[in-house]
Amino acid sequence: MSMLPAGKLLAFAAQGERLCLGVRRAGRWIVCPYGAVLDGASAKDQCARCAQLDRSRSVAADTMADDPRPYGVYLAYFGPGLLKVGITAAERGPARLVEQGAVAYAWLGRGPLMAARRAEALLGSALSVPDRFAKAAKRAARGALPPAPDRAAELAQLHRTARELAGWPETLEPVEFACADHTELFGLDRIPSEVAELGGMTPGAEIVGEVLTGVGSDVYLRLAGVGAGVGAGEWEGEGAAGSGGAAGVVAVMDARLLSGWVLGPAAGAVTTVPVRAAARGAGEREREGKGKGGQEGLF
Repeated sequence: MSMLPAGKLLAFAAQGERLCLGVRRAGRWIVCPYGAVLDGASAKDQCARCAQLDRSRSVAADTMADDPRPYGVYLAYFGPGLLKVGITAAERGPARLVEQGAVAYAWLGRGPLMAARRAEALLGSALSVPDRFAKAAKRAARGALPPAPDRAAELAQLHRTARELAGWPETLEPVEFACADHTELFGLDRIPSEVAELGGMTPGAEIVGEVLTGVGSDVYLRLAGVGAGVGAGEWEGEGAAGSGGAAGVVAVMDARLLSGWVLGPAAGAVTTVPVRAAARGAGEREREGKGKGGQEGLF
């Protein structure tokens, strides 16, 4: 989740060009040898060639089958009907669930990497449980979450059903059901039902607002205002943009869009990044077409 505390005031501008971050090796980033410029609207912080090199030794790309570390299989809840299965290195604990913005989760099993992979595939084939959801579906679900006991009950039902499946990997140790909920950690009660979305940065674009909370890579801001013409006609919620800009509009920003930019202080007092209404019906479309949206990374 965002490390920005609630109430913090932000006022920054993108400077220069957005550059590829390079390749991560041994816990540090190696500068991109191509000096590649990235699209400001993409959540990807690597160029195609650096990304390809990263995946040459990656659990996500199944190119690390010899990884000796134990892995945990988890069930993650993002909203009614939005439950997914995933795996993460046991040493990381719940960090992966926090990064994904899981509202609640439960561990299902623990064991070698390939056993964890087989369990993940088993849930996908036997129960049609996806291994990813698009960000739009997650955002839409946060605005209308059922009470925590209902969330736990939905997770518990899937946990029971999964454990009863034939073909459970012998080397994967089952884990008793225990639901962990992130309501307090994420400050979900500070997210209003009507939320706009901030678009990608461009050279010189500015964001000015107050942090409400952070969920995974999403940062929710109460904008100080919107530059003339930027939000007009795009956002029609409370405080819609007009000749004086929009003040008090809550918008969500994907912090991954900031990667690769040099950020400096804002020169103005309003946000000049495009502000648009959130996509409608994203959750329902995602449930019908699971796995078609972008993934926020793995492990």
